[in-house]
Amino acid sequence: MADIWSQRRATRYGRYDGGPDPLAPPVDLAEALDEIGEDVMAGYSPERALRELLRRGAGDREGLDDLARRVAERRRRLLAEHDLDGTLQEIRELLDTAVLEERKQLARDVAMDDGDRALREMQLDSLPPNPAAAVSALGSYDWQSTQAREAYEQIKDLLGRELLDQRFQGMKQALENATDEDRAAIDAMLSDLNELLEKRERGEDTQQDFDEFMAAHGQHFPEQPQDLDELLDAMAARAAAAQRMLASMSPEQRQQLMELSAQAFGSPQLMESLARLDSHLQALRPGEDWSGSEQMGGEGAQGVGLGDGTGVFQDLAELDALSEQLSQSYGGARMDDLDLDALARQLGDDAAVSAGELQQLERALRDSGTLQRGSDGALRLTPKAMRQLGRSLLRDVAQRMSGRQGQRDMDRAGAAGERSGATRAWAYGDTEPWDVTRTVTNAITRTVGEGGSPAAGVRLQVDDVEVQETEARTQAAVALLVDTSFSMAMDGRWVPMKRTALALHTLIRSRFRGDALQLVGFGRHAEVMEIEQLTALDARWEKGTNLHHALLLANRHFRKHPNAQPVLLVVTDGEPTSHLEAGGEVFFSYPPHPLTVAHAVRELDTSMRLGAQTTFFRLGEDPGLARFIEQMARRVDGRVVAPELDDLGAAVVGSYLGGRAGRGGGGAAPGSMGDWFGGRGSWVGD
Repeated sequence: MADIWSQRRATRYGRYDGGPDPLAPPVDLAEALDEIGEDVMAGYSPERALRELLRRGAGDREGLDDLARRVAERRRRLLAEHDLDGTLQEIRELLDTAVLEERKQLARDVAMDDGDRALREMQLDSLPPNPAAAVSALGSYDWQSTQAREAYEQIKDLLGRELLDQRFQGMKQALENATDEDRAAIDAMLSDLNELLEKRERGEDTQQDFDEFMAAHGQHFPEQPQDLDELLDAMAARAAAAQRMLASMSPEQRQQLMELSAQAFGSPQLMESLARLDSHLQALRPGEDWSGSEQMGGEGAQGVGLGDGTGVFQDLAELDALSEQLSQSYGGARMDDLDLDALARQLGDDAAVSAGELQQLERALRDSGTLQRGSDGALRLTPKAMRQLGRSLLRDVAQRMSGRQGQRDMDRAGAAGERSGATRAWAYGDTEPWDVTRTVTNAITRTVGEGGSPAAGVRLQVDDVEVQETEARTQAAVALLVDTSFSMAMDGRWVPMKRTALALHTLIRSRFRGDALQLVGFGRHAEVMEIEQLTALDARWEKGTNLHHALLLANRHFRKHPNAQPVLLVVTDGEPTSHLEAGGEVFFSYPPHPLTVAHAVRELDTSMRLGAQTTFFRLGEDPGLARFIEQMARRVDGRVVAPELDDLGAAVVGSYLGGRAGRGGGGAAPGSMGDWFGGRGSWVGD
């Protein structure tokens, strides 16, 4: 029973000790993909789009740039708030205390010979202003004051502890009021450590050598390294920071410390051991920064000792490493490179949580099949990501259409046709779904009419069955012609054009799979594009709007599908300024040449003869373009829509739905959204 109770006590909840928050909401991949897709359609590579998302952050999360600014601010504060004169200042204070106490004792001691008193006062008066020289000059002085002697000895003790604290963090406090035995133990540790490092340099060390060293001196290494490499990494980082601190001092400060170091613990042996140690560490870890320096101090700066100052320089080195990690500008950079423990030490747990969420976001985008690397090493949006992005854009279009038209969102997939609401008796060969309510009602009515009782059971007969009537769907051949001339990019229409194409592509591929969609981009010349190609297309800064070539490709598409209803959708912001010559060359002229217009009109007439239902989407307020588009639309009994950029996707999708059902036409007035829903409102809301 006691054992069970102890087990229950052992499983009590404790304080959360960091790491990813298990209660945090999952990362929103849909929102992240929307932002990445927007950047990709604006011309960014998927790699750059992902980096930009991580830099600015997603939602309310801090981004890499926010964290980098906090790192830079902390680094600036460390430099401004600390002065490297702390140890020298402490030595000056102890020296002043020793001299003052000695003068007091000389003045009080009435039994002292006047000549001896005068000699001692002269020695004190002639002390050099340099603290190092003064400490050296007093090395053989016969102190009369006990307090003065103790203060002077504290200088030697302080120097020894500070020098050790530079290499072994916490040694300054650990050796306070140390005995001779304690100092002897330190000497032994340094001697054994140097021997161990010499073995490493010769390649003769073993794990047993390290274990024996830690068994004898492990109390001086609270980090509890598991092998010599871990010990070397920790010690080399701190020793290099000590060297950078020394290099950051003024020449006078450096000289004084070098002279004072010989006084540490009253013996030069410590400095010899530390010099050997530094030499071994530099040889074994040459990659550390052993020669850097910083400009320290500012108004109100606080002096720090050698040990604390070395810690500041370690913090600076860690901040520099974090800055590089956050920049993600080096080859093969990944969010997993971020040292979350270092971020928590330098900026607090909130920064580590933010960075951890960004790591999860990047990992989720890669692991979910949203992003993948091609054979060339470049990051790409996967087909799955394109579908997700298209569905998101389609939802936006649905909201705009339902909001403007007052429609309710519906979710009907449809099968061979759209349900009309009527029913009829089943006939041999019918594939429409049964109307269960009407079928069961017919069976009950027949049973009662034959004198039977429904309570005894109802048996269905073929004559009872009714099916739901549907309206037949016709296949559509859709050609979406999008202007890719330089004016589209210059006037901010590039991304809305791509969003529109992707939304329409997603609608057809997901709901109207029987329809054949062809995307045609036309600038100086036209070309058929896959949706991935159009989505990733960079802005083209070439002049020319070759509507003639685009219509040629659209008519070829219509001829490939002779049994489908042709639907022609043209998105443009300019009159045609180029056409194809008989030999395939591109002819360009601005203002538009009459021959260019004639070629475009001829192909548009061909589209009309093929039965195409045509809608022009005019972008911009150019009067000449408006007149031209109106004339073209009237010629083929088409429609003109002049939407705002935000409404372009809704306008194109709505026109497709209306034209797809065969209800287009009528030459809607410019700016009218027309019969957007036609017979196809049922797709909205998926």
